[in-house]
Amino acid sequence: MNYEKPAEGILKTNDWGNSKAYKVACHCGADGHDHDVWVEADRYDVTVTIYTKVKSNWRVNRFRQIWDLLTKGYSEHSVDISLTQQQAFNYAYTLNEAIKDVDRFQKESSKKP
Repeated sequence: MNYEKPAEGILKTNDWGNSKAYKVACHCGADGHDHDVWVEADRYDVTVTIYTKVKSNWRVNRFRQIWDLLTKGYSEHSVDISLTQQQAFNYAYTLNEAIKDVDRFQKESSKKP
């Protein structure tokens, strides 16, 4: 399997050199399942952050969620994304390349006076 360019299911939304942002589309087509992926480099490390929308069935389990918030301080949710084999390969490859790019950019910019 080879990496596609443009990659199926992955859209680069921004590139600031030391930071890149991507939208990874769910194979099902529902906008609420997409992931927003940010790859950022600072002086010490490279950070990958994945954002997604989480919806809960508030009417059914609102008291359980309120109880969890009161007793634990957070509410747990799970999120799924459906990817074709090609999308999954493109996702992994893009993530790997973005990490290399922002790390290289950060190292080069830290050498400049």
